[in-house]
Amino acid sequence: MEASRPLDALNAARDKSVIVELKNGKQFIGKLKAFDIHINVVLNEAEERENGDVKRKLGVVFLRGDAIILISPA
Repeated sequence: MEASRPLDALNAARDKSVIVELKNGKQFIGKLKAFDIHINVVLNEAEERENGDVKRKLGVVFLRGDAIILISPA
């Protein structure tokens, strides 16, 4: 599916693994469960990564859109 708007790209990634990078440098990998127009996101099966290694397993997390700098397919 061709994404014509940014939220279309997020919708296409729903229930798929994504990498979310925050302004503070933290990275989270998990399945994109939900998002809103502010790009607040909910990840399932989330893990916090540091230098490519799993730092901790978190399960379900809510990440604020204003802290996110990047969302990419994992």
